[in-house]
Amino acid sequence: MQRIAVIGNAGGGKSTLARKLAAQRELPYIEIDALLWQPGWKPTPAEMYEAEHGRLIARSSWVIDGLGRLESMADRLERATEIIFIDMPLWMHFWLAAERQVAWAKGEIVHPPAGAVRMPPTEALFRTIFEVDRDWMPTVRGMVTMAESAGTAVHRITDVEALNLYSAAT
Repeated sequence: MQRIAVIGNAGGGKSTLARKLAAQRELPYIEIDALLWQPGWKPTPAEMYEAEHGRLIARSSWVIDGLGRLESMADRLERATEIIFIDMPLWMHFWLAAERQVAWAKGEIVHPPAGAVRMPPTEALFRTIFEVDRDWMPTVRGMVTMAESAGTAVHRITDVEALNLYSAAT
């Protein structure tokens, strides 16, 4: 039984890495963005999100990528047997998110977040990346450290080179 949580701010390569891991290890892939967002980038009602999140993490095996709702993360990390924490500097997330927006605008995006047909507004995306870095990441780092102290395997990825190396090794 493997349960791998791939977490980090938007635009950091979580989904690409998680899909690759799920395929390589023959595990079910779960995208938290698909649970968090409804069409038109409308948030899923909290009670619906929590119920589905609980059902998904109760499975015996999975690769889950995304932050989702902050209040759901502790349960997810507690169930994880392995955590891959993409914790790069803010500017790297902006850069990678910008590259994804350009690819999307050109019609070259293969797996859009949440299966969306419309790309998120760039200003809103960048604001979210900034706010998550400022408001959530200190808490997320603490949760990851606690999980690691409790014996969960943690892999920290702090730059694009390390992300590429980890992805190539998978």
